[in-house]
Amino acid sequence: MASMQLHWDIFCRVIDNYGDIGVCWRLARQLANEHGKQVRLWLDDLNSLQPLCPAIDVFQAEQHCLGVEIIHWTEHAAVDRVGEVIIEAFACELPDRYLKVMSQTTPKPCWINLEYLTAETWAEDCHGMASPHPSLPLIKYFFFPGFSSSSGGVLRERGLMAECGKVLVNLSRDDALDISLFCYDTAPVGELLEVLAQSTIPVRLHVAPGKPLTAVIAHLGGSGPWQRGQLSVLPFDFLPQADFDRLLWRCDINFVRGEDSFVRAQWATHPFVWQIYQQDDDTHFVKLNAFLERYTQGLSASSANATVNLFKAWNSGGNIGQAWASFLGVKAEIAEHNRRWAAQLAENPDLANALVKFCAAKV
Repeated sequence: MASMQLHWDIFCRVIDNYGDIGVCWRLARQLANEHGKQVRLWLDDLNSLQPLCPAIDVFQAEQHCLGVEIIHWTEHAAVDRVGEVIIEAFACELPDRYLKVMSQTTPKPCWINLEYLTAETWAEDCHGMASPHPSLPLIKYFFFPGFSSSSGGVLRERGLMAECGKVLVNLSRDDALDISLFCYDTAPVGELLEVLAQSTIPVRLHVAPGKPLTAVIAHLGGSGPWQRGQLSVLPFDFLPQADFDRLLWRCDINFVRGEDSFVRAQWATHPFVWQIYQQDDDTHFVKLNAFLERYTQGLSASSANATVNLFKAWNSGGNIGQAWASFLGVKAEIAEHNRRWAAQLAENPDLANALVKFCAAKV
């Protein structure tokens, strides 16, 4: 029964500065706040969480924040007990000493390998598959987030869509175009800046700290804010996740990256441009193409082409100018499409709820 699964342990190693921890932190809080779970988040890099949750102490090995117990996951971290549900986020590999305690526990815990989000159809076939441990009496289940009812869904807190809609209804607009920029250092930021500087209408570019701001400084010099023609470039400080979500709601177009901000841009319902995490041998383009094929269904041919061209230009450093102009020309249709897309996604179970139900069936 689900009531038996009170204690959940989530393990997270930080690879993408704010993508991995962004997903795990949202999931941990939702499990605690909406499902009444006692959640421990085992994290190897507390510094990556601190900007998202300023209340934590990066020098504290164990602490509580927003309903979640946070443990600094080091080589020598003690294992006093294991959860009834263990989430190994993004194949981060559990510590041997933790696995040993798991194997000695009765009944055996439900062990989940939470995979990266993908729109690839093979992931739906593998979703929920069991994988027995080669030497221990344990079974791991592969759990794939995704964009259909055959997947594990994506993170969506209770009341998120209603709250976003309320903000959008009361949003005051002027003639300027507000754009958020959150990207990796491989994005063609300089070319985007030059294109936006030639705009015939005012543009406010809200630049996230870290790699996006570093790329802007490398191109424009100084420390900002900057003014180039009709373009105002406005850096902002690190934001807790709820405040970052609201920034995406307020902007007309959002440049996002990785997984966490990618999902939040979709809930914001505005046009967005996704930079996928780069992988060796350009295998990330397979994942990008799979999403674009699914996402552009229902768009007119011109809007679908404009979307695909800008996503690919942004991810490969192609002709941003031409792609941006085409994208702006169909922005209204894309915005309407995104409202339908978000409503369609919201019909699927959210990731936290899907995990709770899946694990309850494994007791």
